[in-house]
Amino acid sequence: MDSEPDLRDRRPDRPVAHPQARQRAPRRRLERRPRHGRGCNAVAGLPAPTPLAQRPVSTLDRYVLREWTKVCLLAALGFPFLVIVIDLADKFDTYFGRGISKAQVAYSYLFYLPETISLVLPVAVLFAVVFTVGALGRHSELTAAKASGISFHRLVRPLLVASLATALVDLGLTELAPGASARRAELLGEKAARPTISRFSPFVYRADSGWVYSIRSLELRTSGAEMRDPIMEREGTGEDYPTILVAAQRGTYDTARTARGWMLGKGAVRYLLGPGRETTFKFDSLRIASLRETPTALLAEPKAPDEMRYAELGRYVDALSRSGSDTKKLRVERALKLAVPFACIVIALFGAPLAISTPRSGMAWGVAVCLATTFVDLLMFQLSKAVGAGGALPPAFAAWVPNLLFGAAGVWLWRKAQT
Repeated sequence: MDSEPDLRDRRPDRPVAHPQARQRAPRRRLERRPRHGRGCNAVAGLPAPTPLAQRPVSTLDRYVLREWTKVCLLAALGFPFLVIVIDLADKFDTYFGRGISKAQVAYSYLFYLPETISLVLPVAVLFAVVFTVGALGRHSELTAAKASGISFHRLVRPLLVASLATALVDLGLTELAPGASARRAELLGEKAARPTISRFSPFVYRADSGWVYSIRSLELRTSGAEMRDPIMEREGTGEDYPTILVAAQRGTYDTARTARGWMLGKGAVRYLLGPGRETTFKFDSLRIASLRETPTALLAEPKAPDEMRYAELGRYVDALSRSGSDTKKLRVERALKLAVPFACIVIALFGAPLAISTPRSGMAWGVAVCLATTFVDLLMFQLSKAVGAGGALPPAFAAWVPNLLFGAAGVWLWRKAQT
């Protein structure tokens, strides 16, 4: 029996390459490979691509900022909404018992937003930083970024820039809050509008220019106003800046005159130059340039510190200090108008490295860190107010003590963080 033909013998013969060609082929393939480095795109005439870590705003930066913005907006709007719901549930009967319409109540809570948002923005920044950085660690995105040559410091840099922008927004809301809160109080009937009726009982008014007015009575009239027995005092420091006392029988304010202002009649002016030294002269009529307040302004109720803007509170504090009053508590309140917004930056610097201390922890760890940090921060701000008002520390320095302590802790954690 004939053996079956071998199928392998039917395969076409392969051409045998030249021995030298086998040696040259790998060399040609190596020569076709582009060289890595500065001249990798020399053939195409294009510049070398910029490394991801050196780009001003990379795709990773936009991703991190997007995740941070989601949490920050949710916290910045969610906390005030919760406060509004609780406040409305507590005062619902009170508001409608005053005859306030639903539209007025809803409108009043719009004016409540600047105050509440300005207070919770540092907390919102803390939640946003901790949850964003913590999520990067749990999902191994932080490890992948480090493997790509991006350090932890470079990764969270956009969060610090966003926190700085949030601090500036908080400053604007802090300046907007006093006027909005006053309007809300008027809508809800909690505070009447500035009174424009006459006042026949003695009262004292402290002007921004440093003068203190003691007025026996002030009566509004159709053509102006008249005050009885006004006494004006400006506290001085010595011969170069003497104390001035002005006493008059009456003062008239005529709105029909071109140059509106107060005209004092039948009185005397005393310049106290020092111990036992004074100069006195009498007058029949006198106009004082520093007496610029209108009758309505003199009858207005004094404002609380939280009802004044930063510059307005500063003028009020300076006027009180020139009159010899204790202004330490007010100076602390004024400094807090800057210290609280800039806590956004300090909190971000503190929270970012703290969030990666346990990268595999869940959301419960993030919530615990945020709540504990918020509690300690609020407690320290209250203590700093008490210490500054008591005079143990300078008022401005006392207001910034919490930021300084959290900032120092943040720098230490920042340096200890694994980059």
